[in-house]
Amino acid sequence: MDTIASLFSFITTPVSWVIVQFHKVYGALFGADSGWAWGLSIVSLVILIRICLIPLFVKQIKATRAMQTLQPEMKKIQERYKNDRQRQSEEMMKLYKETGTNPLSSCLPILAQSPFFFALYHVLNGIASNDTIGVINESLLRSAQKAHIFGAPLAAKFTDSSSKVEALGSSLTDVRVVTALMIILMSLSQFYTQRQLMTKNVDTTVKTPFMQQQKMLMYVFPVMFAIFGINFPVGVLVYWLTTNLWTMGQQMYVIHNNPTPGSKAQAAYLERLLKHVTSHGKTRNRRERAIVKAIVAKGRDRNDFERKFINGLSKAGLAAQPDGGVVKSEAGTVAVETEDGTPTDVTPRRQQPKRQSKAQRQAAKAADEAEAKTSLTKSESPQDSRPAGGEKKAGSNGRSKAQSGQRKGPQRPKSPSKK
Repeated sequence: MDTIASLFSFITTPVSWVIVQFHKVYGALFGADSGWAWGLSIVSLVILIRICLIPLFVKQIKATRAMQTLQPEMKKIQERYKNDRQRQSEEMMKLYKETGTNPLSSCLPILAQSPFFFALYHVLNGIASNDTIGVINESLLRSAQKAHIFGAPLAAKFTDSSSKVEALGSSLTDVRVVTALMIILMSLSQFYTQRQLMTKNVDTTVKTPFMQQQKMLMYVFPVMFAIFGINFPVGVLVYWLTTNLWTMGQQMYVIHNNPTPGSKAQAAYLERLLKHVTSHGKTRNRRERAIVKAIVAKGRDRNDFERKFINGLSKAGLAAQPDGGVVKSEAGTVAVETEDGTPTDVTPRRQQPKRQSKAQRQAAKAADEAEAKTSLTKSESPQDSRPAGGEKKAGSNGRSKAQSGQRKGPQRPKSPSKK
C-alpha cells in the first residue's frame, strides 16, 4: 500500500493544502489539536472532491444505462460467436462504436477519486511516521498526532503494534474497537448501496450475465473493504466511510427522481407522477416534462410501466403531449394502449341499471297495471254532452252505422252519372 501511495505523491501537496485550510476553520471552533477539527477537515475534503466529480457521476449513470440497454445485443453476439473469441471482441467493439458507449465510463468516479485517496493515505502515513509531507510542517504534524477520533489517533491502524499506538498517545484496545466499527460501517454502507442498485434500479425485463456479475460484486466488494480496511489509518477510514455515505445518498436521490427505465424504481416514480398529474392536470417542473416527453417519444417501444402511465392519464381524461405537457383529451373516448403499444379508442360503456328484487318487480308491475286501468277508464268516459237536434242525431247514427267493408273516415264523393 505504501508503494502504491508513493506513486501519487505528486498530488499530496494539493491534498495536504486543502486539509490545512479546512483545519484552520474547524480549529478555530473546536481547537487546533482536536480530533473533530482534523476529522471534519477530512470529511470536508471528501465533500469537495465528490462535488467536483458530479459531472463524472452523471456520465457514469448514462454509461451504465447504455450498457444495460445493450445487454440483449451483447448476449446475441456472445451466442453467435461463442467459439471465436477474436470475432466476438471485434463485434463488441463495433457495437460500442456504433452506439457511442464506453464500458470504462461506469468506472470514471472511482478512477478519478483514487489519486486523492492514495494521496491522503500518503499524508496520514507520514504523520504516523513523524515525517512532514506537503504543506504540513512540524507544528501541524504535532497537532495531527495529538488528534484522536473517539480515542483512536488519526494515523493509527488496526494492525499497529501496542508500542506504536502508545507513542501516538492511545491504547491498542481503543484503536482496534474504533477501526473495527468503522470497517463494519464501511462494508455495510457499500453492501447497502450495491443492493439498493440491484433491487430497485435495474431493468427487470432484461436477464443477462451482467446482472449476475453485479449480484456477485454486491457480496465481493464489502469483503474486500473489510480485508483491506485493517491496513487503513483511522483518517483514511473516515475518508472512505464518508465517501460511501455520499455515494449512497447520491444514488438514493437518483433512484427516487431519475430511475432506470424498466426498474421497480421507475414503476414507483411513474405511480407518484400519475397521482400528481391527475390531481393537478399538469406536470410540475422541467424534469417531469422531460420524462413525459421521453415516454411519448418511445411510442410502441414503451415498457409496461410507461404504458400503464399513459393509460392512467387516458382514463383520467388527460393526454400526454410530445413536448412533455399534459392536456385534456376528447370527451367520450378513452385511448388505451394494448401490450404491443397499439392505441385503441374505447367508448365508455353505459352503466347498467341496478337489478331489482322480486318484491320490487311485483310492486312495479302492479303499479303499471293500475295505471293502465286508470287510463283506460278515462278514455271510455264521454268528455262532452250529446248534442240536441234530429240532424245531429241522425248524422251521428249514420256515421256509426257504416256498412261493413266500407272504408272508415271521410268518403270520396261519387261522380255524377252522365245521362
